[in-house]
Amino acid sequence: MKTKRNFSEFIPAVIVTVLAYIAVAVFAFLRIATSTTVSSFNINKLEVGQVVNVTIVATKTLPADYDNPVSVEKGEKITKEGFPITEEQYAKLKKLAESPAYIDYRSLADSLLYLALLALLSCFLFSSMCLGHAAELKELILAAVFFVLIYGLTTFSVKTPAFSSPFMLGVIVPSSFCAMIIAILFGQKDAVFFSVIASFGVLNASNFELVPLLFTLATMLSGTRIVWGIQKRMDLVIASLLLSVLNVAFLMVLKVIFNESLTHDFISFAGVAFNGFFSGILVLGFLTPLELLLNTASVFRLMDLSDLNSPTMKKLLVAAGGTYNHSMMVASLAEAACSAIGANALLARVAAYYHDIGKMDQPEYFVENQSGHNIHNDINPSLSVSVIRSHVKKGVEKAHALHMPRQIIDIISEHHGNSVIAYFYNEAKEKDPSVSPEDFSYSGNPPSTRESAVVMLADTVEAACRTLEKPSVPRLEKFIQTLFNSKIEHHQLDNCALTFKDMDTIKQTFVQILAGYYHSRIEYPDQKDPDENKNVAEEKAPVQKIEVAQKPEEKPAEKPRASKTSDKAKEKK
Repeated sequence: MKTKRNFSEFIPAVIVTVLAYIAVAVFAFLRIATSTTVSSFNINKLEVGQVVNVTIVATKTLPADYDNPVSVEKGEKITKEGFPITEEQYAKLKKLAESPAYIDYRSLADSLLYLALLALLSCFLFSSMCLGHAAELKELILAAVFFVLIYGLTTFSVKTPAFSSPFMLGVIVPSSFCAMIIAILFGQKDAVFFSVIASFGVLNASNFELVPLLFTLATMLSGTRIVWGIQKRMDLVIASLLLSVLNVAFLMVLKVIFNESLTHDFISFAGVAFNGFFSGILVLGFLTPLELLLNTASVFRLMDLSDLNSPTMKKLLVAAGGTYNHSMMVASLAEAACSAIGANALLARVAAYYHDIGKMDQPEYFVENQSGHNIHNDINPSLSVSVIRSHVKKGVEKAHALHMPRQIIDIISEHHGNSVIAYFYNEAKEKDPSVSPEDFSYSGNPPSTRESAVVMLADTVEAACRTLEKPSVPRLEKFIQTLFNSKIEHHQLDNCALTFKDMDTIKQTFVQILAGYYHSRIEYPDQKDPDENKNVAEEKAPVQKIEVAQKPEEKPAEKPRASKTSDKAKEKK
């Protein structure tokens, strides 16, 4: 059953790949059917007297006409391997290449086979083995659309006189735009793999010219790297200017390598510079609608969600102030820990902000919002567990209503995993030893990503350390390690990619932050507790009065206490 379910998950990806392959195959057919090629040779690269290394056989019967008075018979050997091309043979080759009825099926078959291998390579690169996570269907659809766009534009650009030169294709193909969009929406690794696939697609669409491949790969990888780490939308303008400069540098280097003249070629340099700048501007314009349409956890979307002045966070502050403060502390812990282990710190921080939004409806049932009376003392443990457990489901529902990215919703649903609510389970077990742990467990799944696991650990540690007396660094280290061991023992970290090294780094990060939060200040010689000073004054004052009236043989230490006790008794009466 599990194998069948896993196989069904690949069906949408296979459908997207097949549809993209069909679309690209159509472009390849149009390119072959309208190109001046014969038997995989470009007629422009052949000349009279050239020795060919293949025997070319005519596949069509073509009568003589006014433009080309030679005739061709089907099955006729036009050229012979190892012999030079004669003028008559060249005329027949030209007639075959320019004939609209002639299609070089060998060249078409080569392109289709090449594209099939490229499709298999893309399936491998976008698998969880390479990406480290399962690619989302919307990501595969966007990558397929971008690949078809790049391949199609390259195919038709080669046909036009203005862009027929290999050094001019970089002016028209929006490769860097596609790479930057994928990098921002889905991540750097995804964009790098897409850059490789798209570059090899350009190689086929440009009749296997090496220059377009190298330029496309260089500009796409550069665009992917440039947008890494940007946090403001206006940073894309600077990225556009930088990409323009790099495009000019790449083209200049390729011209030098392939012995092309650098003079009188201002159009190509200006074109690739404009392509780089305009790509960044297009990213700025298309990013917001794509973020909303695809609902991705891009850096800009996460920055928008991190605004603490949003209506949701304001409502959480008013309705459940304790939960709000708890979420802020969890966010600080999770962000620092993810930064230390190389995970997505921004995603962890934003998810920590919203991980307990399900508590807003019934905040009084959660200890951080209680101001004295514990409402759980008045109800049975089963009802308490039902209310406590429901905050995860309500949080997921609220997150869906707010159209939050899937990554944040997953963290909300996984931040308790399927762990047992120990307090109420132990309380119920005292009354009925036969109770099942499943009835007192959360109904979620254990964390599936490093960010989700870090939020779970931060949530557990922050809540538990509030009860720790004298939280010194050694006590914090020992206590946090105990909490971590409990999560490992109960298999809450089995599905995430955290290593023991990561766990140790997370622990040290938590200790450092909590030690600073709970640190004790130096007590100065003249600095005392005001309540302690008040109690001492109240005790010493009556003692002095009695000591004056007492006889030397009496014990003044006992009578003041009696006097003080009687005074309090009178006050109570």
